[in-house]
Amino acid sequence: METSREQTVETLLVSVNRLIRAAVRETGNTTSPAVWRTLGILETDQPLRLGELATASRVAQPTMTRLVASMLDDGLVSRTVDPDDSRGQLITITDAGRDRLVAWRATLTRTVGPLFADLTDDEWDALHEAAAIIAARSATTTRTEITA
Repeated sequence: METSREQTVETLLVSVNRLIRAAVRETGNTTSPAVWRTLGILETDQPLRLGELATASRVAQPTMTRLVASMLDDGLVSRTVDPDDSRGQLITITDAGRDRLVAWRATLTRTVGPLFADLTDDEWDALHEAAAIIAARSATTTRTEITA
């Protein structure tokens, strides 16, 4: 039974990854996935220090430094001095960054929507329930590790 559960989780992860890749390809959007991932992290876990943000986004700190600099130039994030350590800086998402993230997610949703157009009401109910479970279990955890 455990193998079946593991296979279900694996299928879920692989399928969602494929779905997102296909949607991104279809949109033609050239924004780096790291930008969307970083904005998504900041949406729920801000403010974050640069190192925390790099860890959460799975990139090296120099890469995050360059990414944040570009996102600052684009007005997607802001940077302030960390009140607990004046040597550090805190990164937060701006209203413009949040608006772009919402718009990007809407674009992805519209792009993949036709794949689900023929679902029955029962299938929609099952998908809705599964999405709620996944959302509850996948809350971001930048400051704590996921434990078994």
